[in-house]
Amino acid sequence: MTAESEALHARVRRFIAGTSGEAFDELALALHRFQRERVDPVRRLSRARLGNAEPAVAADVPALPTDVFRLRRVAAHDPSQDQRVFLTSGTTSGARGAHPMRTVSTYEASAMRHAEALLLSGERPVAALVLAPDSRAAPESSLSFMIDLFIERLGLSARHLVHPQHGVDLGALEGELAAAQRASGPVLVMGTAFAYVHGLDAVAGRRFVLPAGSRVMLTGGFKGRSREVPEGALRDLISSALGVEPRSVVGEYGMTELSSQLYEPHLADGGAPRPSTYRPPAWLRVTSVDPETLAALPSGQVGLARFIDLANVDSSIGVQTQDLVRVLGSGDVALLGRAPGATPRGCSLALEEIERS
Repeated sequence: MTAESEALHARVRRFIAGTSGEAFDELALALHRFQRERVDPVRRLSRARLGNAEPAVAADVPALPTDVFRLRRVAAHDPSQDQRVFLTSGTTSGARGAHPMRTVSTYEASAMRHAEALLLSGERPVAALVLAPDSRAAPESSLSFMIDLFIERLGLSARHLVHPQHGVDLGALEGELAAAQRASGPVLVMGTAFAYVHGLDAVAGRRFVLPAGSRVMLTGGFKGRSREVPEGALRDLISSALGVEPRSVVGEYGMTELSSQLYEPHLADGGAPRPSTYRPPAWLRVTSVDPETLAALPSGQVGLARFIDLANVDSSIGVQTQDLVRVLGSGDVALLGRAPGATPRGCSLALEEIERS
């Protein structure tokens, strides 16, 4: 199994690099065949939806609801082979979704390639300020892992200003921002919406001017915490407080259950910001689906986000979320928040099918 997995990882990394020559659907179907044989929830859902039939195209691959990652192990390999297990944030039930990874090499290739196109384009940063824990303090966090990957690969001097238990180091924040103004080149600031709100509250009234070319990665919602700020107001606050152009505040969308991320394309496109419009990489397809039936909807219609992520080699390439999206004709995705109320009927039915199979 390990040899087959390694071969598939290599094919996906070549696709990410743009050197494979394979079609998306061809590779997606090869990954699904491997996962149907090795990953129990994928096998169960595929059997319930397709019987013994093969999907004809990637769009026919059944997608696991994100709740499955909380209820069952979604992995082709034994736990003894886990190199990393990323966990979702805590839920009201206390259960956390888990995404085990036998190797992080393909995750790393995916994260770097798309970030270089949409977040890191232009003059390379020389330093980083991070409003998130480092990956040693939060080894279960895919966000912390990705941020530390950027720091390592770019050779940045970096300061993390958030601890998992103690929150934002408000005492150090002002001094670090003042020092960042004197950096010899652009500064990359990365963090969650919640941390930005509390950090900028603490330095209210101070205005900093980061070096030209600096940019800010903004990710994550508030997850029910207090002191929420509307997205537009938070972007304005960040832009004003840090002295960066509005287009240099770049939103990132990622999930523990995925190995790929989406970014707002402000910097790459060179145009005015279109907040909450995100671009997936070539190895990630996003479809809007009907909440009741999970059937694909025409371009421009609002539905639940369904992902086919080729970088999810050892888990499930198909992931069904409860996030509302509108997929535009360009392929960019407008994020509209989480579907309100109870679990959508389509996701509930998929969970039942897995249990019955």
